Amino acid sequence: MSSEENGGDYRDASGDDLGDATAEVRRFEVAAAGHGERLDKVLVAHAGEFSRSHLQSLIERALVKVDGAPARAASQRLRAGQQVEVELLPTDESRAFVSQPMALAIVHEDAHLLVIDKAAGLVVHPAPGHWQGTLLNGLLAHHAGAMALPRAGIVHRLDKDTSGLMVVAKTLPAMTALTRAIAAREVGREYLALVHGELPAGPFSVEAPIGRDPVSRVRMAVLGSGKPARTDVQRLAFDGRVSAARCRLHTGRTHQIRVHLAWRGHPLLADPLYGGAPALDLARQALHAARLGFAHPVSGTALAFEAPLPPDLAAAWQQVVPG
Repeated sequence: MSSEENGGDYRDASGDDLGDATAEVRRFEVAAAGHGERLDKVLVAHAGEFSRSHLQSLIERALVKVDGAPARAASQRLRAGQQVEVELLPTDESRAFVSQPMALAIVHEDAHLLVIDKAAGLVVHPAPGHWQGTLLNGLLAHHAGAMALPRAGIVHRLDKDTSGLMVVAKTLPAMTALTRAIAAREVGREYLALVHGELPAGPFSVEAPIGRDPVSRVRMAVLGSGKPARTDVQRLAFDGRVSAARCRLHTGRTHQIRVHLAWRGHPLLADPLYGGAPALDLARQALHAARLGFAHPVSGTALAFEAPLPPDLAAAWQQVVPG
């Protein structure tokens, strides 16, 4: 029995608006070696350029047929001689790197870089659940050179619900230089935060390694096996319940400020992932990248930028910080 693919059939996928993306319809006959095997395992043998999880998602979406009928489940056992048809939609990841015009709050721009005041709620880079509508998509629409750069020139990230300043490269030499400067801790990054409880009155540092939380994969945690991380903290005010603080990063671990302050018993307001309860009418974590300083990657000129608190954080901040 033949297991050759019937290639060459391409069409739009189930009415989905995929832009330029198309789905290949691949057909084959189950060979003797596939008799009794799971459907998803056989699909991997005939569409190895896709992950097993992606092929399973196609089964769940009724895009796989066995003898003309939608497949029942990934675990369905096949018989030799059965005819299988699969509509191979592109993966979400492959459709993420597309241009999408959006308003960008540009603080500075030259031929080599951009400094952006990112709004809270904007995802920086495509990821599961947010494959489009990200800052990366906006950068691809903003300038033609972004398409030729890894990650469209993004050299560091802010969490979705963190607002404030980011630098983005527009050329490969600038991207290389900025990446090296960040790794060498030559980029100054200061944040303003509102946290639960009374922080120490004097300046202090939290120096504790951070890694992926072994219990919850969406969280980070202080772990002995984690990567070194240091955050300098200065309390600016305390109103009896909430402290306002300035935080300076020496490293850039995922969720670093949120993890370090929660570990010290002072989670950010409205940061439920790390135990921060809602307060002061905030609907998102109380963290803003307020200052950014670095040497220009080409000219070497010292650059420094500040971004005011957005309205939601400014209103909360005024309730804690006098004047």
